Amino acid sequence: MNLAKISCNGQVTVPVEIRRALDVKSGDKIVFLRKQDGEIVMKNLNAAALAEAHRILSTDVKESLA
Repeated sequence: MNLAKISCNGQVTVPVEIRRALDVKSGDKIVFLRKQDGEIVMKNLNAAALAEAHRILSTDVKESLA
């Protein structure tokens, strides 16, 4: 389990294991996505990550419509 603390300004330091898993470095952007079930997903904001996020959300929407 990785734990992060939110500062009074709303800032969070992403744990190193998570940064490695997302392949993000200083200056990169991340996106937070809310799935239909309310789960929040954090993704690396690059073309490949956006495509994967779209796939995840599309699958989630299709499952909720079934």
